Amino acid sequence: MTDRNETCPCTYPGCPRHGNCRECIAYHRRLGEFTGCMFSPEAEKTWDRSFKKLVEDRK
Repeated sequence: MTDRNETCPCTYPGCPRHGNCRECIAYHRRLGEFTGCMFSPEAEKTWDRSFKKLVEDRK
């Protein structure tokens, strides 16, 4: 069994947390950000993980 999410939607190149949801959530939480999987595919590609972007994306 693996802890890797094979369907991780993150497009950030070379991310060491790619597919590891626990590490990703912890990392972005420490930065006061949201994870890429919370955004639409279009918004995720901006790499802006802010609350402001999340709200804009969900309008």
